[in-house]
Amino acid sequence: MGDRGTRLLAAGLLTLGCAVTGAFAQFSSVETEELRLLYLDPFQTYLVPHVGACFTNSLAFDHKLFNFTPSEKVTILLNDFSDMGNASASSVPRDFISMQVSPLSAAYETVTTNERFNWLFNHELIHVTTTDMAAKPDRRARKFFGGKVLPNNEDPESIGYFYLTTPRVSAPGWYLEGIAVFIETWMAGGQGRAQGPYDEMVFRSKVRDGARIYDPLGLAAEGTKIDFQVDVNNYLYGTRFMTYLGYHYSPEKVVEWVSRHDGSRAWYATNFKAVFGIPLAQAWSEWIAFEHEFQNANLAAIRKYPTTPTKDVSPRALGSVSRQFVDPDKKVMYVGFNAPGLVAHIGSISLETGALKPIVEVKGPVLFTVTSLAWDPDRKMLYYSTDNTEFRDVVQLDPATGKTKRLLKDVRIGELVFDRTDRSLWGVRHFNGICTLARMPYPYKEWQQVVSFAYGQVPYNLDISPDGTLLSASLGGIDGRHAVHVMKIEDLLQGRLEDVARFDFDTFIPENFIFSEDGKFLYGSSYYTGVSNIFRYELATKKLDALSNAETGFFHPLLRSDGSMFVFRYTGDGFVASTIDPKPIEDVSAITFLGTKLVETHPIVKEWKVGSPARIPFDDLVVAREPYAKWRDIGTESFYPILQGYKDSAAAGMRFNFTDPIGINRFTLWASYSPDQALATDERLHLQLEYKRYDWKVDAKYNAGDFYDLFGPTKVSRKGYSLRAAWNHMLYRDNPRQFQVTVDGAYYGNLDTLPYYQNVASPASTLATLFAKFQFDNARASLGRVDEEKGEHASLYVSGTYTPNPNCTPNIAQPLNNCNTTTAPAGGFYPQVLGTFDVGFQLPLKHSSIWLRSAAGGGTGDPTSPFANFFFGAFGNNWVDNGNIKRYREFFSFPGLAINEIGGRTFAKSMLEWNLPPIRFRRFGTPGFYASWIRTALFAGGLATNFDHQNGTFYDIGPSGNWEPFTAKISNNVADAGVQMDMRFTYLSRLDMTLSFGYAAAFEDGHAPRHEAMVSLKVMP
Repeated sequence: MGDRGTRLLAAGLLTLGCAVTGAFAQFSSVETEELRLLYLDPFQTYLVPHVGACFTNSLAFDHKLFNFTPSEKVTILLNDFSDMGNASASSVPRDFISMQVSPLSAAYETVTTNERFNWLFNHELIHVTTTDMAAKPDRRARKFFGGKVLPNNEDPESIGYFYLTTPRVSAPGWYLEGIAVFIETWMAGGQGRAQGPYDEMVFRSKVRDGARIYDPLGLAAEGTKIDFQVDVNNYLYGTRFMTYLGYHYSPEKVVEWVSRHDGSRAWYATNFKAVFGIPLAQAWSEWIAFEHEFQNANLAAIRKYPTTPTKDVSPRALGSVSRQFVDPDKKVMYVGFNAPGLVAHIGSISLETGALKPIVEVKGPVLFTVTSLAWDPDRKMLYYSTDNTEFRDVVQLDPATGKTKRLLKDVRIGELVFDRTDRSLWGVRHFNGICTLARMPYPYKEWQQVVSFAYGQVPYNLDISPDGTLLSASLGGIDGRHAVHVMKIEDLLQGRLEDVARFDFDTFIPENFIFSEDGKFLYGSSYYTGVSNIFRYELATKKLDALSNAETGFFHPLLRSDGSMFVFRYTGDGFVASTIDPKPIEDVSAITFLGTKLVETHPIVKEWKVGSPARIPFDDLVVAREPYAKWRDIGTESFYPILQGYKDSAAAGMRFNFTDPIGINRFTLWASYSPDQALATDERLHLQLEYKRYDWKVDAKYNAGDFYDLFGPTKVSRKGYSLRAAWNHMLYRDNPRQFQVTVDGAYYGNLDTLPYYQNVASPASTLATLFAKFQFDNARASLGRVDEEKGEHASLYVSGTYTPNPNCTPNIAQPLNNCNTTTAPAGGFYPQVLGTFDVGFQLPLKHSSIWLRSAAGGGTGDPTSPFANFFFGAFGNNWVDNGNIKRYREFFSFPGLAINEIGGRTFAKSMLEWNLPPIRFRRFGTPGFYASWIRTALFAGGLATNFDHQNGTFYDIGPSGNWEPFTAKISNNVADAGVQMDMRFTYLSRLDMTLSFGYAAAFEDGHAPRHEAMVSLKVMP
């Protein structure tokens, strides 16, 4: 489900994605006293009563268990912009939940769900409850600041205000996800990850293999970054630790710990000691010791009967894997995989040597299953899905050549399976919360609706018998029960859902059941005994046989011609391709679930079952139904004191934030005053008003200041006033490929320096600028990365500056800003064109890459005029900063020189960059403040300016006292080389800062080498 903890600090990311489509004008709103539900009418109208009832039902439980009432009306946004169900919750700055209406993935039973919205609200409202809940100091701070303060990098003082208003949002991900999963399991009557077989398998495997079980610091710094499950480890560890605490102490103690009532401690770890009487670190160590004892007992139970031997096909774990297929002629296995250090691929594994060969990248992989993969064994062709977390495409792959062909775009079909009798592809389409069985006839120009399932019924893991007569599908029901259904294809094509055979798995998930070559059996896996084993179902006799006794877990069975079977066995590093000898087993021991022991010891959790939302009369609770009026509901979000810099002076003031409930429209007002007597009187007041929407930004400034100008050398504050409007539009989006355009226009008055070049005096106090930027991005990276690792970036800027009446001459020699008001030339228009192109390649070293970054530009006008020039120099990072960490990559940077030291009407620039593998830290700091990695980059580049004009004409006062022209060299050829090291820290558990060190030297004929050192702290992303 992704890192919901991060989303708690970035409310509305999915909302912004919705906004880009322009869909908000069509949203309708239903309100109760506690809820504001936004949905797309009429497509999602059918969901409104059910979604509203689920919300009301879950919130009533939270009120009873936690004595919690939301500080404001909770806003829910339904959207259908992904083929995978998901949700995110936030309580800062407002209580907000965004929900994808698509079904959730059932892969490996990592999520053991009942009905999706009932389960999602049980989970997401726990996030709102545990972070919005406020003790007296929090309530006092919220009143003082006008609301809950969202931290932002424009004014980092907001970080302190954020903690004062919502301290529990600063808890780590494992805490936030752990308590949500723990509580929602018992709300669902024990159905959830606190009693989940996947979680048991993970920790059983760690104990069996002697693998590391992280402490809280190691989990945050390394475990959620380099493991193939990444942020899912927050769910795994958090749920397990909460369950242990509930078992060892009591569930009531767990609730007391995470509650933020009067008298409780703000910091989660301090409150732990107050509730449990021991430090959190000690309790965690005791849990790890208990976990080893508990899982060794489970392993002993499994080993009461002979366990199934395995023989590994591949020498390494593949991370997440898709369904696999074998080409017996080439003696290879094809599979999709996604492991740290290598971008997600479809690749082949040699059955003779185990060698792994990537064939093609998978665009938009999904965690755990990577892609939906199908195989045409007759024509040796693969078919797979891309954009798996958005709108899925269907792509054809020739594994012999690596050539791909997109067959259907945004068709939203996955669970692909191939019918070799007519070459058709079948799959499951997700749209607006409904699942449809779809058929794509050869040559795959279209898809056909076969049958749609009622809301709540979710088919997955399809297969078609070799003779093309039968289709099997696992089917999850709205009650959380699952079964494998076998149906005749001729019935399906007539719209009839009639079972030839069916076998139920209760609340366990039957996974990847596929037909045998003779069509008489189905082979698949299930946690039927608590451990994922391989099962065989005989269609004629309806007999189900266990074929393995695994210590960890077996998945994706594929029978071989010699009677052996390919499987993927689970390990702590991901799934390993292996073979087993599948034989019917009479006796398989069941394991003990920690959640079960908790229920036996503390039966109170049986009383936590929330009950059915069907009993909620939602329509009777509705107080308003109307189109969503985002302008009408704009209100105060927060306000707080700020510090700013203006030139070399300090200023103090206030910031005021105004937004609508889902943050589409945002107004911000900054007002500050500099008491510095050295400033002119008309420069002491600083004002800025900004409006932001997803595609628009408009601001008005008067002597605008900036916090980071307090920590030079880069200054963005400017004397004078300005009015600016910018529009951004996505022309093309097929992640990771994006193509967007930005149009920006501004008018400036009373200027003394150029708007974009701080050390260049403006020859005109009034000017207007206009530019259009076209930006293409296609960058990728592997799991565990700290930076982009391969891909391309390209941009094209077309800009112009117009000055109506300069008040000083633009071409005075030294210094550039000497004025000659008596000979000021007429105004003019100065057009410029700039292009950039970056290309990167992944190296065999894990998380290491080479990038070539180039830029070139030119314009017209007097080459000695500042308006006609581009200016370059320096790293550009402030000592405390909020810009790009690797600022040296920007076209205007040139480490080794001073800021804006070199200018040119034309220029060409290139840089070669080597990003070395990062060094990760497991124990460097405390859980509230720690370092997670350090990375190093080496770079070398060159810059040529004014290559079309070697000399320029300047003016200076001659012996006669009059202005006299002279000629001077204006072209430059400079090279530089440097290094930058960046060290990532995390503070308040959730916020990142980066400490950077840089050094560079610049080399130019006729000049001694110039040197620059840089130290910079970026306090927020």
